[in-house]
Amino acid sequence: MPRYPQLDCLRGIAILGILLLNIVSFALPSAAYLNPAWQGPPSRTDTLLWAVLELFAEMKFLSLLGLLFGAGLIFQLPRGLSWMTHRLLWLVMFGVLHGILLWQGDILLSWGLVGLAVYRIIAHSDQSENLLRTGAIFYLFGVVLLAGYALISGHNPGSDWLPQPADIAAERTVAINGGWLAIHDRLEQFDGRLLALVTQYGWELAGLMLMGAALTRQGWLLGQRPVSHYRRCYRYLLLIGFAMTGASAYLQYATGWTFRWSGFWLQIPLELGSPFLALGYVALFHAHWQRLSGWRLTSLFIQVGRMALSNYLLQTLVCTTLFSVLGYFMALTRGQLLAVVPLVWMLNLAFSYYWLRYFRQGPLEWCWRQLTRWTSGA
Repeated sequence: MPRYPQLDCLRGIAILGILLLNIVSFALPSAAYLNPAWQGPPSRTDTLLWAVLELFAEMKFLSLLGLLFGAGLIFQLPRGLSWMTHRLLWLVMFGVLHGILLWQGDILLSWGLVGLAVYRIIAHSDQSENLLRTGAIFYLFGVVLLAGYALISGHNPGSDWLPQPADIAAERTVAINGGWLAIHDRLEQFDGRLLALVTQYGWELAGLMLMGAALTRQGWLLGQRPVSHYRRCYRYLLLIGFAMTGASAYLQYATGWTFRWSGFWLQIPLELGSPFLALGYVALFHAHWQRLSGWRLTSLFIQVGRMALSNYLLQTLVCTTLFSVLGYFMALTRGQLLAVVPLVWMLNLAFSYYWLRYFRQGPLEWCWRQLTRWTSGA
């Protein structure tokens, strides 16, 4: 598979960026991820931090990873469909183990399953324009399904939006005690996560992968257009994306994060705006790549991106150790949690730097490649 330092750098930034949101899932009850008012009106500081992340990070880095995953499918296709099938099936297995044994917020299972569903579309699509159009349609269909959920849902929030003290105590017990209790809890949530993937999120993820594959074939995602083109693109893309996500964030705040609005309806402009911002970030990055490529920090991001799977799982190991094993679950505020994020980033950067001084691939990347080679016969 060819290596493009720009894509590795973007992947590294995205892997680091998703921790800004995931840290809440590691350290607080599940309701806190979408609802900053899960325990009543948040403080002014927490409100400001929520707004900044909602505007710049929520779904943006996941959308960026989805686009880059589509690019990765393009690069793997020359190895053949057997290689692709086995590679994605191993990713599914990693996701099952990760999601059941370590953390319920796993994305690997979803990405492996969706990858299995779309890679043949990519392989048999001759026109990148058609592939791009199909991706956009898939993504919009996922948003329409979200609107459908909004129509059929009641106005009374459940424990996943406004948990009762007993619900919070139960989550804390599971997080702190771990072991079979936590595994059993994750298994109970497994069906619901698969259902959500099939009936809504999976369509958006498939759309992002298809769009990423199409833009890679066109060379746009690889930075093969003039700098002036990327400058025009990021101005328009960021303007549209920030307008949509800014409206979502403001209206959620203005309505007091009530479930009737913030639970579904006001997530729609957020999800519509996120691909624009992800693409805007890519365009901004390529527009300034000539200068960025000389930075020391950029080379570190590239190394993180080359070990994206290993670094993603490292974040899980560090955070579950801190918040579950050491018992800091619900011990820190949202602001304090964000102060922890740079410390985990430093571990990601140091791990990638020192590992790649001695090895060509990250440990999980090497394992994934060897398992795929072993079962596919390639």
